Amino acid sequence: MVRQNPDITLRQLKYLTALSATNSFRRGAERCGISQPSFSAQIRLLEEALGVQVAERGNTAVTMTPAGREITAAAVEVLDKVEGIRALAQKGPLTGMLRLGVKATLGPYLMPYVVRHLHRTHPELRLFIREGPPIELERELVEGLHDVVLAQLPLGSADLETLRLFREPLHLAVASDHPLAGQDTFSTEDLNGLDVLTLSPGYHLHDQVVQLCEEHHARLRRDYEGTSLDALRQMVGMGLGATFLPALYIGSEVRDAGDVVILKPKRPALSRSIGLAWRKGSGAVAAYEAIAAAITTVVREELTGVVSER
Repeated sequence: MVRQNPDITLRQLKYLTALSATNSFRRGAERCGISQPSFSAQIRLLEEALGVQVAERGNTAVTMTPAGREITAAAVEVLDKVEGIRALAQKGPLTGMLRLGVKATLGPYLMPYVVRHLHRTHPELRLFIREGPPIELERELVEGLHDVVLAQLPLGSADLETLRLFREPLHLAVASDHPLAGQDTFSTEDLNGLDVLTLSPGYHLHDQVVQLCEEHHARLRRDYEGTSLDALRQMVGMGLGATFLPALYIGSEVRDAGDVVILKPKRPALSRSIGLAWRKGSGAVAAYEAIAAAITTVVREELTGVVSER
């Protein structure tokens, strides 16, 4: 009598994606809300069912095998399809739990408006929001940790679909005693020879500012790269250089604080493109498009004059 391999379960696939994302049985178990022995047992059962080893167990860390990486990528697609089936069985696309990743330079200044709107219009939606640097968000989205992310475009992965939502202007911030502080606007000629601070690599805004400095002969201060927009603003206020700050952050955190002066560009306007991204083949596209529509409504009704649609 031929012995049949045990069936593969969706729970095992979920645990596999958690193991791949954390490279740790302990952290993977914590993410899934179960004990480590139960988590490890399910991974072993999955390996028995597949007939291959999905992870190499080390003393301090776990490394996915080549087969494990391919199986994890397929598992993410399967879990996406299952979520799509669940969504079809529910009333409307925006019900149940959605995991949204959002970049730290955007989330605190936009999401309060969006959450308020979605809670009013879609009370059955449960939105789990996690902030992070854009490169990490993109990797975590591909690995299945997030369902959808809100980030600066373009993104680099060919495995993602993106939808541009709005453009957020970038303004120049200088110390209150800076020679440019008496102006309301700045031109690209004002950037010539200007000391400019930016965020550390890993943020799309860093790459954008580097390009601006190269194009207009500004001096990029790589020795004082900020870890947040607040850190950048504080260094500018101390006279270490100028920087470019997004309009939503300025409207929320700067206003008339007095430590820095904000200058708008004359022309051409400087901005960053913001949009949603999700995995290709996801079964919940209708839900992501509904979130996109909600964000567009917020931009039109509550943020007119701060950001511009697409």
